[in-house]
Amino acid sequence: MADRLRTATSPYLRQHADNPVDWWQWGDDAFAEARRRDVPVLLSVGYAACHWCHVMAHESFEDDEVAQVINDAFVPIKVDREERPDVDSVYMAATQAMTGQGGWPMTAFLTPDGEAFHCGTYFPREHFLGVLGAVRDAWADGRDAVVQHGAAVTAAIARTTGPLPGAPLDDAALAGAVSAVARDADRVHGGFGGAPKFPPSMTLKHLLRHHARTGDDAALALVERTCEAMARGGIYDQLAGGFARYSVDARWVVPHFEKMLYDNAQLLRVYAHLWRATGSPLAERVARETAEFLLRDLRTAEGGFASALDADTVVDGHSVEGLTYAWTPAQLRDVLGDDDGARAAEVLAVTQAGTFEGGTSTLQLPEDPDPAWWADVRARLHAAREQRPQPARDDKVVTAWNGLAVAALADAGVLLEQDAWVRAARECAELLLDRHVVDGRLRRASRDGVVGAPAAVAADHGDLAEGLLALHQATGEASWLTTAGEVLDVALDHFSDPRGGGFFDVADDAERLVVRPRDPSDGPEPSGQSALAAALVSYAALTGSARHRAAAEAAVEASGALARQAPRFAGWALAAAEALAAGPLQVAVVGSGAGAADLARTARRTATAGTVVVHGPPDAEGVPLLADRPLVDGGPAAYVCRGFVCDRPMTTTAELTAALAR
Repeated sequence: MADRLRTATSPYLRQHADNPVDWWQWGDDAFAEARRRDVPVLLSVGYAACHWCHVMAHESFEDDEVAQVINDAFVPIKVDREERPDVDSVYMAATQAMTGQGGWPMTAFLTPDGEAFHCGTYFPREHFLGVLGAVRDAWADGRDAVVQHGAAVTAAIARTTGPLPGAPLDDAALAGAVSAVARDADRVHGGFGGAPKFPPSMTLKHLLRHHARTGDDAALALVERTCEAMARGGIYDQLAGGFARYSVDARWVVPHFEKMLYDNAQLLRVYAHLWRATGSPLAERVARETAEFLLRDLRTAEGGFASALDADTVVDGHSVEGLTYAWTPAQLRDVLGDDDGARAAEVLAVTQAGTFEGGTSTLQLPEDPDPAWWADVRARLHAAREQRPQPARDDKVVTAWNGLAVAALADAGVLLEQDAWVRAARECAELLLDRHVVDGRLRRASRDGVVGAPAAVAADHGDLAEGLLALHQATGEASWLTTAGEVLDVALDHFSDPRGGGFFDVADDAERLVVRPRDPSDGPEPSGQSALAAALVSYAALTGSARHRAAAEAAVEASGALARQAPRFAGWALAAAEALAAGPLQVAVVGSGAGAADLARTARRTATAGTVVVHGPPDAEGVPLLADRPLVDGGPAAYVCRGFVCDRPMTTTAELTAALAR
């Protein structure tokens, strides 16, 4: 039995290293083996925190009988969707085309040339054995039909990768997008649509920017309702901070317990910006607790951030979802004593019947209890929970998601004046630039400081640039701006689609798949196209580069048709469009001391639709916004520019507040 997964960068692949299935990693060698043996490829795609991936592994991939069938009739390839989003994108499109739905684990059967001819998701063991036998027989007895079907599916997928017709997002289109989002709002429980409910991070940021640009109080109300409902529900970890992946119900009570870096990085920024817009104590608390969760539970020894905490906790070799997090009234009393235990059960909505499985309850916080009592109880419960078996951590460091974390920690850190968060953002950025750049090009992920082979995709470039630009604004240091420009220029050179002004997901010199993937829709994280558009908007505002602004406008227009038709799936593109519509709005604060700090604080804490703010000495080298911005009478000053037309310099926070409110 070959042992090809044990040294993989991906913890998900490593989880399968001891399977009796003779797994290969994705690559030319695996397909060459399929051609040599003249057998199809079994492609299995998942990720480490995926509950049903674990179930299928235990039922089938750890089973000797199933493994024998696979090894005899197929070349099996295991792929981590988080490490190879390009591979996942191509074959998820095939799965959705064949079955009408998608999800993970994804199971696809391919010709030795990589064309999918049969796809599915999770298969129970007996069903899976039947599918394996049927595919094996079809390959043996009806090869021509199988190959023709695979070619037809590939051609259909290729047609979906063409650019959508460009559609500008003018004021009317932006207002229409907000109205469409509002029609999907759950007015009772918050959020959008029904169960399951996912944190709509990018839509919330879009709505916050729309409110800042237009004063639309209805848009802000949608954000407030959703953020409060999530923060008070079981999807939020009331003891340790941080959000689970989604809620299985419409009321945010029962989560799917995995905690993803990309969710929590984006939500940290959302709650910090909601606090900026409203002064909400709840938003501030959740932002602080979520940042603490990132730094305590996801930070790696090298200074990056791990991808996820698993949904399941393994006990006696069996995966149990929610075991770490759910409580009974009796368990609360055991930790807190009778009086505090009974009070905690009431405060946290822990009932005898339970809200989760087996009479246990997830923890909710419908109302804020006495702060001193709650701080003590929360700490005691968290300490007790730490003694339980804990979910595993997927500790690979993904460029895109770490870029989102850098942006969130730098942005929220400077807003809430938490220097430690900004330092953590800087250390993470240094790690990415030191380890993830190889021969001048980005890679997708690393583990234990060792970078993997897969090349970075468009989202990696856009999200990393976003983080570097936020770090530049938080610190005033020129190097982050310079490097962000270099990252964006690589993306413009290698990912641009000359046909439609947008971006492909993979570079023009990347590994050739059966199609070159391109998906402009924003899902749980920004699409590559949206990520690059948003970063280009900020970079153009910080530098005055007309070339980068034109590229940003073209990318937003390339997402325009999607944003008009399905705005909930274009939240980050719409956020970029709001910034374009509002600006560029630039604030340069020059000088040092308390007066300059007050001006910078005022600028940063004014809710805007994408204003860029830089603070530093006049004419700081490599910082265009500080060029030709002198002190006023030897003291600090703020310069506000709209559309590259600047107001007179201001020396008081009152003047600056009035100018930014116009």
